[in-house]
Amino acid sequence: MRVQTGLACAALLALSACADMQDQLARDAARSVVRPALADNFPGVPLEPASDCVINNASASELTRLALAAGQPTISPQTNALVVEIATRPETIRCLATDGLAPFLL
Repeated sequence: MRVQTGLACAALLALSACADMQDQLARDAARSVVRPALADNFPGVPLEPASDCVINNASASELTRLALAAGQPTISPQTNALVVEIATRPETIRCLATDGLAPFLL
């Protein structure tokens, strides 16, 4: 019984690590789409912190859509609109104000 419990715990830990890795891969792929969309729509915004704010405020399904868009040769109007939608949400604007732009305003 202990061996089975130990194996079950090991499997859960492995799945958890896989989920974390998948999430990071999706975020990295999404970042490659978010940065150019932000640069086009919000010239002068610091791209690294702004990208983080957009990605951190995207839902799981939005993050998936952004990650899938990274495989396309150009950014579609729909993907561009999604980035703008996420960037203009109150939570994202708060993030930009505290984490994205504040270091540049000092």
